[in-house]
Amino acid sequence: MNKLALSVAAALATLAQPALAIDAPEGKVSLNANLRYENVSQDEKKDADALTMRTRLGYTTEAYKGLSATLSFEDVRTLGINDYDSIPKTPGPKDDYAVIADPQVTELDLALLTYKGSNYSATLGRQVIAWDGQRFVGHVGWRQDRQTFDALSFNYKPANDLTLKYAYITKRNRIFAEVKDVDSSDHLLNASYKGNFGKVTAYGYLLSEEDSDTFGVSYSGSTKLDSLKVIYSAEVATQDAGDYSALYTLLEAGVVVSGITFKAGYELLGSDDGEYGFSTPLATAHKFNGWADKFLSTPSEGLQDIYLSASGKAFGGKWVAAYHDFSADEASATKDDYGTELNLLYAYKFSKELKGGVKFAKYSADDLGDDTDKLWLWANASF
Repeated sequence: MNKLALSVAAALATLAQPALAIDAPEGKVSLNANLRYENVSQDEKKDADALTMRTRLGYTTEAYKGLSATLSFEDVRTLGINDYDSIPKTPGPKDDYAVIADPQVTELDLALLTYKGSNYSATLGRQVIAWDGQRFVGHVGWRQDRQTFDALSFNYKPANDLTLKYAYITKRNRIFAEVKDVDSSDHLLNASYKGNFGKVTAYGYLLSEEDSDTFGVSYSGSTKLDSLKVIYSAEVATQDAGDYSALYTLLEAGVVVSGITFKAGYELLGSDDGEYGFSTPLATAHKFNGWADKFLSTPSEGLQDIYLSASGKAFGGKWVAAYHDFSADEASATKDDYGTELNLLYAYKFSKELKGGVKFAKYSADDLGDDTDKLWLWANASF
């Protein structure tokens, strides 16, 4: 595996070469390499440092009468810097360090069969499922070992504006190698309609491990006001989990001015009397509620996130700045104002194959957790 990592590192160093197209008979080979340095400074823990290389090698056959197959393997290695706790809440030799959730692993990433018809498709096997911005179902692609599902999924488009989706999941292959994979019997249902007025989505997610049923509806759209583009979205969902029930609400609005997008939003993951918080166990949670990952699991008091963000392009790359103010939905004697967080990102695409960037998160704790700073530097090559 060290030889593999060195080979990929050499490939990263020579990406000024013309684009490399790797084609095999009756199919296509794909290679993705992600080199990343991460530093975490957290009160009450030793500072964590990790330099990791994620290599993903895959092969997809050409379709034969609508049927194709994909096989992909994934390897994650540290490259000399590995002072970190890779799996939280699991006993290990580096528990006194802060967490960087990138364990070393070699595993099967994808193994699936796909059949495509004129207006439908079906996929069986280990696959990526990422729906609706990944707020409820996603691949956690920011981590080196992404989340996949052993599942049977269907996608049906009876009309141009209407899409119906269903998935039955038998196993959740999570981001911690095999240590925290979960056998399940999950049913996911999703229907969306997109018209001139915007997009409406209705969904139901029935999860066996949590014994929870979540049903919701969302709306998103935009309109032009002279030189301004106004964007807006709203969502509401209810969740029943055993003896508990909780509410989810999202309200967001923004404007695009001279190529810069400004947004303001309010997201609620509600609480049931301070004993249960609305949960999203299949989500790409890193995308939401701050990049410091303090709210991957919702506190029993719930979570209110009031946020502001701005994003745009500069010097050929993309930048993002965001600020979050976190508080409890049902305040307790010890938890009310959780804290605040600042997020900054700059990403640059050097060529069709190579991109990279820098990312920073600063969480300032009040009633929940510890002050935490996180810094990432990365380069990604894809062929």
